[in-house]
Amino acid sequence: MSEAEPTAVSLSHRVPDLGALELLIAVARLGSLGRAARARGISQPAASSRIRSMERQLGVALVERSPRGSRLTDAGALVTDWARRVVEAAEAFDAGAQALRGRRDSRLRVAASMTIAEYLLPGWLIALRAQWPGTAVSLHAGNSRVVAERLLGGEADLGFVEGLDVPSGLDGAVIGHDRLVVVAAPSHPWTRRRTELTAVELAKTPLILRERGSGTRQVLDAALGGHGGLAEPLLELASTTAVKAAVVSEAAPSVLSELAVGEELTARRLVEIPVRGLRLGRDLRAVWPTGQRPVGPARDLLGLTRGG
Repeated sequence: MSEAEPTAVSLSHRVPDLGALELLIAVARLGSLGRAARARGISQPAASSRIRSMERQLGVALVERSPRGSRLTDAGALVTDWARRVVEAAEAFDAGAQALRGRRDSRLRVAASMTIAEYLLPGWLIALRAQWPGTAVSLHAGNSRVVAERLLGGEADLGFVEGLDVPSGLDGAVIGHDRLVVVAAPSHPWTRRRTELTAVELAKTPLILRERGSGTRQVLDAALGGHGGLAEPLLELASTTAVKAAVVSEAAPSVLSELAVGEELTARRLVEIPVRGLRLGRDLRAVWPTGQRPVGPARDLLGLTRGG
């Protein structure tokens, strides 16, 4: 049976940190531990302690101290030459990382479900423009399923959905709330009812609806599941604007976001139909791939949505 190999000591435990190496280089350049401390923005006792700690770590004396100042030992001069190479490599690493951040921050790809894309995101993106004037923003509007697919496929940096929960593979945060409302054209018989519509009646009625996969459809399917389920739609359309146009033309009622129909309700082009005993509230969420917290412009856009 062979002997176990000794555990390797991490390089970070054997090599001084960048701050210590930069201090040593400053001592060599300025010829004084006190001046080096001031140049590095630390106290002289802290600088002395850091040099002693580095000497213990390396096992050699690096600096000789005297009333006339500080002088590098022969070993200290050699270590300082090595330290300069390490610091130069770190500076190159930092420059490369900044370039990567600059490339990342030069664009922001947003995917959002239709209601958020049409009625909330424009204002948020205008506010973001003031913070990131050099960032090119692209917005892809689709249903909640498409938003999840784009995020998981690396085609979007931040997404917004309106469904009941966070899609699989994504993390999210609630940024607001919305309510679905039943709407009909003013001439529809429902607008003249003396009693509230029931959930069962709504479920049995062929409606004009958003397509499957949309957050609106998901909430409605869940709400009517205990009332006989949703009847076969009269029409399924892929945009809220198209649904509203069809309802205004008196084709059939629909269920849409309160955000989306506010203007039409005010102008009486559409009428809200009360429904007894049916809850149609939903959360609005920002979403991103699990474990990839938004950074840069995406992080600031997320902050703007919460502020709003």
